[in-house]
Amino acid sequence: MSLILSRLRRGRTLAALASGIGLTAALLGGQASATGASEPSAGRHPGAAATAAPAAASGPCDLYASGGTPCVAAHSMTRALYASYDGPLYQVRRTSDNATRDIGLLGRGGVADAAAQDSFCAGTTCLITVIYDQSGRNNRLTQAPPGGFPGPAPGGYDNLADATAAPIGIGGHKAYGVYVAPGTGYRNNNTNGIAKGDQPEGMYAVLNGTHYNGGCCFDYGNAETNSRDNGNGTMEAIYFGNNKVWGYGEGNGPWIMADLENGLFSGVNQRYNAGDPSISHRFLTAIVKGEPNHWAIRGGNARTGSLSTFYNGPRPNVPGYNPMKKEGAIILGIGGDNSHGATGTFYEGVMTSGYPTDATENAVQANITAAGYTTSPSGPGGLTPGSKVSLRATTSCCTDRYIAHDDAGSGVTIAPVSASSGSTAKSGATWTVRAGLANSSCVSFESADRAGQYLRHANFTVRLNTNDGTAQFAEDATFCADAGHNGQGHSFRSANYPSDYLRHYKYGVYVAGQGGSHEWDSTTSWNDDTSWAVAQPWA
Repeated sequence: MSLILSRLRRGRTLAALASGIGLTAALLGGQASATGASEPSAGRHPGAAATAAPAAASGPCDLYASGGTPCVAAHSMTRALYASYDGPLYQVRRTSDNATRDIGLLGRGGVADAAAQDSFCAGTTCLITVIYDQSGRNNRLTQAPPGGFPGPAPGGYDNLADATAAPIGIGGHKAYGVYVAPGTGYRNNNTNGIAKGDQPEGMYAVLNGTHYNGGCCFDYGNAETNSRDNGNGTMEAIYFGNNKVWGYGEGNGPWIMADLENGLFSGVNQRYNAGDPSISHRFLTAIVKGEPNHWAIRGGNARTGSLSTFYNGPRPNVPGYNPMKKEGAIILGIGGDNSHGATGTFYEGVMTSGYPTDATENAVQANITAAGYTTSPSGPGGLTPGSKVSLRATTSCCTDRYIAHDDAGSGVTIAPVSASSGSTAKSGATWTVRAGLANSSCVSFESADRAGQYLRHANFTVRLNTNDGTAQFAEDATFCADAGHNGQGHSFRSANYPSDYLRHYKYGVYVAGQGGSHEWDSTTSWNDDTSWAVAQPWA
């Protein structure tokens, strides 16, 4: 699809999340780049056997194979998609030394070894460099190259995703998704076995149904091999979002639609199709499949229940889509021409050879719901929504200081609080944990003594403001908890600026990067200043 990309409202771009023009051959082999140290590739983290989750008897790709439509691409950040798979899921690269590490499983056919990532990435930022293909066809996804639209990273490439930006739980264990912010994208233009022309195929993706926008285009699926718009019918990909420039469904969105190039289609009509409902489950199963002059959209809750069919019929009643002219590249988070204005979060997905039956997809849906997706990652505790906490600085200078609002205004500082402090000081340093206003897998902090007022950043300075109900406020007031950068407590990543963390600097509180244009981005004491102990509430 063509680019509809609104400008970021602040000066800093997400280009800092990616370094280098592309991935070297050595990186693609799972080793460190020439500029960084190497960590061993690992399908299983040492010592994980004692805590490994039991493997499923069948994975989604086993079920597709049984149905006669085998997977030709299988991508997952969270788990094995074959019961026998014991290889890497994805690769991360840390910014401190450019070393890379493959992240594998807790056991054969099991779930991701997030502890290996947390250990490797402690005290620095990690980017997702490779999403491996479990099908054996080497249809892995890497940093998307420039196309009809250049990306924001050096050389016109797209940004890579922050590896810690989408923590969730699966099967009682912690895992991460691919958090796509505008400018982020993955692609493979040289694939093996992906449908071409009018050949039949199916695909599903498990997504965050609450993380979307109207930008073009949060896609997963089949696209052009030259990263350009090659005309009607040259794509067939799952789209998720609330873009209404082309097609749309019932309500205000978001919708599962098909990106077929030069059109997002919700059914047979070019624009509106009443049968495609708005759908926004926190964990969402989205399906698109197509064969000669026939295609379908299906969807459901990835945590429970069955699939619904939203469209099942002939190709769109617009010239150029029958027969299809699919080219066989694979994209994630972008449009076929490298339009990169969308947001979304991806957890797992596959593409098949052949048109899957509804019965096969129903069995896959049951497998997905049994996997146990949850918004509560297994990891450092103390951040249960509804609980009250105080957030203590861990830098040696300031361990008696807590994030607190001032007596009357909107200012936020780190203030000394002790048992002898007055009730006003204690209540000003106490926060009610809420599910993240913009991302329920993250958190927001509501003032315990000023109902409806939240910690939020504006121009990178943290303030206490009343929730005005806007999407902008929700994003500014949402923070995702990572393990503390200095090994203590938590570090809180900004939901809409995922390379920036809550930081105290000269007793003020900011969202800060590790090096940047602002004074508070100083690298001095950054790990300590961005780590917070979750303490018992003072009030």
